[in-house]
Amino acid sequence: MLARATLRTGNQLAAATARRGFHATRAQLSSPYHYPEGPLSNLPFNPRKKGFAVGYWTFCVTGFGLPFAIAYWQMHHPAKA
Repeated sequence: MLARATLRTGNQLAAATARRGFHATRAQLSSPYHYPEGPLSNLPFNPRKKGFAVGYWTFCVTGFGLPFAIAYWQMHHPAKA
């Protein structure tokens, strides 16, 4: 009995969803609150620039290595007299 009620509810839900016709509306590009869409449009940098790879790897190495370099300096710097 319970399985039949669940099955019937599931079928009704599927029918209602199909009837509603979910769809996306066209982007309102004239609106000041709408940003451009598509791949790479939400990035704060341009990965297609000529020197992107060098800058990217420099950022990665510096960002990862800086905390270790600071910790090493703090443990091994010359003591003040």
